[in-house]
Amino acid sequence: MLKEFREFVMRGNVLDLAIAVIIGGAFGKIIASLVEHIFTPLIGLLMGGVDFSGLKSIVGEAEIMWGLFVQSVIDFLIIAFVIFIIVKVANSMKKAPAPADPTTKECPYCFSVISIKATRCSNCTSELKA
Repeated sequence: MLKEFREFVMRGNVLDLAIAVIIGGAFGKIIASLVEHIFTPLIGLLMGGVDFSGLKSIVGEAEIMWGLFVQSVIDFLIIAFVIFIIVKVANSMKKAPAPADPTTKECPYCFSVISIKATRCSNCTSELKA
């Protein structure tokens, strides 16, 4: 059982997932700091110094901190947008795959599609030049 467990853990996709979770956690801290310490103060400044985190309502003896909820929604939207931009930039930096070699060609006589290796057209039986 220990041997099977070791094989399971050492499989490539399990290690890849573990690494992705660790890097994702670290990356999440960076993005959260970016939102909390840079974007949120700037947005608050643009909105006239509004700080949603302090807004609340009192219902009976319950204190409803709806401002924290609004702030969390705003934080989520900013984080989602930042991640969208990062993914978009990362995708634009990827190299496009090389085009595959053609497997078909067009007969110059009848214009039907035939195998690239054909020496004679299967439709009009014309002999094709190499």
